[in-house]
Amino acid sequence: MAAHLSSGRVNLTALREAGRRELREFLDKCAGSKAIVWDEYLTGPFGLIAQYSLLKEHEVEKMFTLKPGRLPPADVKNIIFFVRPKLELMDIITDNVLREDRGRSPQRDFHILFVPRRSLLCEQWLKEQGVLGSFIHREQYSLDLIPFDGDLLSMESESAFKECYLESDQTSLYHAAKGLMTLQALYGTIPQIFGKGDCARHVANMMIRMKREFPGSQNSIFPVFDTLLLLDRNVDLLTPLATQLTYEGLIDEIYGIQNTYVKLPPEKFAPKKQGEGGKDLPTEPKKLQLNSAEELYAEIRDKNFNAVGSVLSKKAKIISAAFEERHHAKTVGEIKQFVSQLPHMQAARSSLANHTSIAELIKDITTSEDFFDNLTVEQEFMSGIDTDKVNNYIEDCIAQKHPLIKILRLVCLQSVCNSGLKQKVLDHYKREILQTYGYEHILTLNNLEKAGLLKPQTGGRNNYPTIRKTLRLWMDDVNEQNPNDISYVYSGYAPLSVRLAQLLARPGWRSIEEVLKMLPGPHFEERQQLPTGLQKKRQQGENRVTLVFFLGGVTYAEIAALRFLSQMEDGGTEYIIATTKLINGTTWIKSLMEKLEPAPF
Repeated sequence: MAAHLSSGRVNLTALREAGRRELREFLDKCAGSKAIVWDEYLTGPFGLIAQYSLLKEHEVEKMFTLKPGRLPPADVKNIIFFVRPKLELMDIITDNVLREDRGRSPQRDFHILFVPRRSLLCEQWLKEQGVLGSFIHREQYSLDLIPFDGDLLSMESESAFKECYLESDQTSLYHAAKGLMTLQALYGTIPQIFGKGDCARHVANMMIRMKREFPGSQNSIFPVFDTLLLLDRNVDLLTPLATQLTYEGLIDEIYGIQNTYVKLPPEKFAPKKQGEGGKDLPTEPKKLQLNSAEELYAEIRDKNFNAVGSVLSKKAKIISAAFEERHHAKTVGEIKQFVSQLPHMQAARSSLANHTSIAELIKDITTSEDFFDNLTVEQEFMSGIDTDKVNNYIEDCIAQKHPLIKILRLVCLQSVCNSGLKQKVLDHYKREILQTYGYEHILTLNNLEKAGLLKPQTGGRNNYPTIRKTLRLWMDDVNEQNPNDISYVYSGYAPLSVRLAQLLARPGWRSIEEVLKMLPGPHFEERQQLPTGLQKKRQQGENRVTLVFFLGGVTYAEIAALRFLSQMEDGGTEYIIATTKLINGTTWIKSLMEKLEPAPF
């Protein structure tokens, strides 16, 4: 079931269609029957662009996962490798090609499709291994921005943050700029660009340069977006570290959502049959797709988890009342009417059953003592309590050897909320972590410091209280049931990134110049000239459309906060969200962890 891709005035289906068209064109070049060998990381993102049926229409008969050794037998004319341009994958492909039985007839043709760009380095590598000549078609498929939902695009580049901030590798920024150019080709030039951060500046510069270098890219499409806001993740390092408290955010924190799918423990989903005593409990995880095509999910995904229970019980009453109607259906007309509504009612009932089960799973965790203690410490740090000394709870967690990522999230959160830690506090934490979890983690601590997450306080000043007060990042009287402010997504903390978007729309960034200077990187504004006749005359009551692009990742809680702003009666702005990757604190810290492999002797 594909998601509805239109949110308000913006319809992202055109982007998906463009992706499908490019795929069809490539498949048609490889005439005859085909087998696709997938780089496993790409199967999820591709599934959001093209269903298997599209591949089947173009004679794709088999699909395999890329792994070393001989390719599985397949009676096809073409073998197509769909891969990211990574050298370690080139080694596997080389192995596959060299083990191909040259004596077989008919011979199979090899092709390679690089996603999202061809790489000279990879092709050189294949050449050195002596297999480059085996590929008839070597092409690229520019899968830059993938539509995840009606208002959400992601590049799903899992290492973008690490590459930009630790390795000074700007490849993902180039892909972001290319993705934005594709978007402008489909939806018109975006007249206003605002940005904050070094990466944002780079992307804007590349877009301006690309536009200059390809004068033909100026199109005569009436612009759909009024504004583009480019935000560096390191402008707001705090938000992803905190535990998200929306329904979707908690599902992601606890189970992890991959390309709109989540895998859940199966026992809650077993059908309850009388008298069997649950002897055949399923063992396979339950896999569900989560997007706004499902009515109930669209309604509850962005609510604070404490407000979800009451919605589910209301829905249960409505659904059982609807099923009761069948007893009142007397005439043929009434019975027909009931039967025609049955599929929709059954879908609603199974959707309700699924979400009731998920909510129960989450509630088991959120009502635990450990969850409460962890959240209490997070909220103390975010509201500015005791951020400058060693925290007892963190020390206890280290002593009890809680998962390392949990410790790192808390220590980084404390550091960010204190503009860095005093040297002796920092040294104390580092020593405790290394002694408890092993000295191999010294590289991880080093990475966290380089990224600005866990660092000594320089200049002896803590700017966070000023930033917190000016931007109203901490709200004491938060209403979780009927929110009136974005801070409901973290039960008190308003995501800094989303506050910046909110203040840009009204009253404008001039009102917060001083705070912007305290945050890392430049802030800027660019205007892109529109051809005459395409300037917008806004109708009375028509919303502005802003595309917010998070460079380095975005959390579901931030997305929920932006959706909340889009739905505000007097908001006047509708937000579409784009990002290099959908992240949470755990996946984000994981991407910065170094694995020290033991020496191979």
